[in-house]
Amino acid sequence: MRFILIDTSVWIEYFRGSEAVNPVIVDNLIENNQICTNDLILSELIPSLKIKREREVIDILLTIRKIPIQIKWNEIIDFQFNNLKNGINNVGIPDLIILQNVIGNDLELFTHDRHFQLMNKYFKFKLFDFSAVKI
Repeated sequence: MRFILIDTSVWIEYFRGSEAVNPVIVDNLIENNQICTNDLILSELIPSLKIKREREVIDILLTIRKIPIQIKWNEIIDFQFNNLKNGINNVGIPDLIILQNVIGNDLELFTHDRHFQLMNKYFKFKLFDFSAVKI
């Protein structure tokens, strides 16, 4: 089974109760133990959750399967070079690290970040198609 890495952009919309993310889809993925995270995503989420005193949410996030990040800087440089060469500008290093984590661990990425949609044309990784999920 391929695990689904839920990107920070999806978690933020999920926590806000935004219509951009159907909570039933995320809830089902959680209940079916299909999701994973990494330290980068946790480091983007947890500080603001601590400020909001969302201890229960933090505890839940910390129980999710964590995929280790092994940064290969030459690969990150190659990703960014290919992005720029193909007109994909302003992709931050954190997104490139997430891309590397997804590709290196054969994960599926659930994101709302447009950069990943664009990069998907040039790099081999699977995007989670939430519109195809039947509820």
